[in-house]
Amino acid sequence: MWGVALRSILGSLPVLLIVSLITFGLMRLIPGDPAAAIAGMSATADQLALIRKDLGLDEPFVVQLVKWYGGLLQGNLGRSILMGQDVLQVTLIRLPVTIALAMYALVLTLLLGMVSGIVAALRQNTLVDQLAMVFSMIGISVPNFFLGLLMILLFAVHLGWLPTGGYIPLWQDPIGWLRTSTMPALSLALLQMGLLARITRSTMLEVLRQDYIRTARAKGLPRRVVVVKHALTNALIPITTVVGIIISLSISGAVVTESLFSIPGMGQLLTQAVLNRDYPMVQGGLLLTTTFLVLVNILVDIAYAILDPRVRYERS
Repeated sequence: MWGVALRSILGSLPVLLIVSLITFGLMRLIPGDPAAAIAGMSATADQLALIRKDLGLDEPFVVQLVKWYGGLLQGNLGRSILMGQDVLQVTLIRLPVTIALAMYALVLTLLLGMVSGIVAALRQNTLVDQLAMVFSMIGISVPNFFLGLLMILLFAVHLGWLPTGGYIPLWQDPIGWLRTSTMPALSLALLQMGLLARITRSTMLEVLRQDYIRTARAKGLPRRVVVVKHALTNALIPITTVVGIIISLSISGAVVTESLFSIPGMGQLLTQAVLNRDYPMVQGGLLLTTTFLVLVNILVDIAYAILDPRVRYERS
């Protein structure tokens, strides 16, 4: 298991390097000038040049890149151009909000997606199976921002059950957090629910056809024991690999969802940073977000090795 973890960590380092390099380069290619965003439309050319010099934007690309990597080696992600605050400090405040929303969406996905997939597999070719697959297809097809708008109209405007937006931290008011996070989490989870339901169904059908399942049934074991202990346990192996993808989709989908529901997370922060050409904030925010996703994938690899001993033997 430790060998799997070490290989995953070493394999993630080039990913972080490539992501940081691409982010740094793309921000310089996007039209716009951070100096103009700071000084305003009425700024003179001399004022803009002075701001660029103060920010180090007048230096060659390679020099800026080397200085940024030098700061990273010291744990310094730079200072936000517009907010004037340390990038690491700001992102560490915003990132838990996005993670909490993504984890809420993950819980909903696992509960509803796996249950519907298992039920569809046990009721193959019945009306229940068809309805579950129609539900999963809708979840995969409908964009999360469109679903979010429909949920706002239904649950907030017409029924008045939930607020239209805003955010209350979990540690301040758990009930308030549930009220402000339920619609965003559902809009994020619907796509993942459909994906997980289809994968769970196909995996369960494959496992249920195995000889050891027939043997367990022939022994007279209760249906619940056969499904949960024998079938589901082995079906979890491929399902576990999908969890990392689901979390990645939740984090990436948070960019639109947080802006739609006015949630002060990383998605909203990065959107504002890109619009205002806040180079350090975009670079540091994306790097930290990518680091979190890499850690999730490492944990998934470890969980896969725990569930399937063949992985440990093959990679040892």
